[in-house]
Amino acid sequence: MTALPAPLVCAPATAPSALPAASAATGLPRRQLLQAAAVGAVGISPALRALVHAQGSDAPERKEVRLGFIALTDCASVVMASVLGLDKKYGITIRLSKEASWAGVRDKLVSGELDLAHVLYGLVYGVHLGTAGPKKDMAVLMGLNHNGQAITLSRALADKGAVDGPKLAQLMAREPREYRFAGTFPTGTHAMWLHYWLAAAGIDPLGGAKLITVPPPQMVANMRVGNMDGFCVGEPWNQRAILDGIGFTANTTQDIWPDHPEKVLGCTAEFVKNYPHTTRAVMLAVLEASRWIDASLANKARMAEVIASKAYVNTSVDALSQRILGRYSNGLGQSWDDPRHMRFFNDGVVNFPYLSDGMWFLTQHKRWGLLKSHPDYLAVAQQVNQVQLYRSVASVLGISLPKEPMRSAKLIDGVVWDGRQPAQYADGFKIKA
Repeated sequence: MTALPAPLVCAPATAPSALPAASAATGLPRRQLLQAAAVGAVGISPALRALVHAQGSDAPERKEVRLGFIALTDCASVVMASVLGLDKKYGITIRLSKEASWAGVRDKLVSGELDLAHVLYGLVYGVHLGTAGPKKDMAVLMGLNHNGQAITLSRALADKGAVDGPKLAQLMAREPREYRFAGTFPTGTHAMWLHYWLAAAGIDPLGGAKLITVPPPQMVANMRVGNMDGFCVGEPWNQRAILDGIGFTANTTQDIWPDHPEKVLGCTAEFVKNYPHTTRAVMLAVLEASRWIDASLANKARMAEVIASKAYVNTSVDALSQRILGRYSNGLGQSWDDPRHMRFFNDGVVNFPYLSDGMWFLTQHKRWGLLKSHPDYLAVAQQVNQVQLYRSVASVLGISLPKEPMRSAKLIDGVVWDGRQPAQYADGFKIKA
């Protein structure tokens, strides 16, 4: 592995040389910034308060935080925030904790054993509403990545011609049996992509297939021994199935929803309330890491070398390195360059916690019977997604912000999601619970 250079950009933010730059950015004299820092930034705007925090005032209440992650490519920004020393820049130390399953991440967040986590978007909402086990008020601080997951089917299905959703539906009708597909957590992103993809192909994921839950690092091993016909998971495990000759990519999740939300930086609402400055410090470090990853191909290659190691994802670099650059092959002889591959920053678009993204997961939880009645979609998203907090943190780093906390997209079945009329949207699908 190539040695990481000393991160010169990561000098302590309290260094006096950092203050003139801040002064120039705000138009305030250095003395005024120092005075604001000395009084804890009382009475100044939220954006300036966040900036003063970045320069050393409002010191984090906690010097160390425990941050959980799962062995997936999209853990990269939280890992690199630590590896590059960006946590130290903001006065904290991130103690990374490699977790075995999303259920374990959930339990440790709820109990307080973990402070924050690289976590499934839908898991946070499931805990908040009590549909994913213990109920606890939760917070989505920022997005960690868009895109970069996939639907993998077994080579045995390919041998029978089932190389995409419609052909899989034809095979299932022609040769009925119990077809088993795996997601990674009942309310999580992978389960929702898998449900949506099957339904778009005309397959009822509740009545026409058996859906099971398997932790991401165990997907390939379970397919190898015949425990499933297909799975949805994050990279590098789809590529690993191809390299091991046991599966192929039927669709990427960006085929299902271009630039879809995926993992988030999540924690309990209680943690944000009790440790606001610590929370901001972690967000600043992870945002800087996100921007660093997407800044160059060299940075992505370096990141792949780091996270492939045993301490993080524990796989070969070649299982990671191609798809993070958008270089795809499906395992059946087809190759392509995908401009919608996994992104960690993308000029800040990835990281903004759009309310409509959180609401979409709620519509799918209702669609598939995880919610028995319609929630107040917008109100729940406003409770969970920390939009104003993110805006204040992003302004410190000069990251552009959208004018509205809603966005729209057309999904694989041609249906448009824009955050409006969510109950009507959830009820409008032909295949549902």
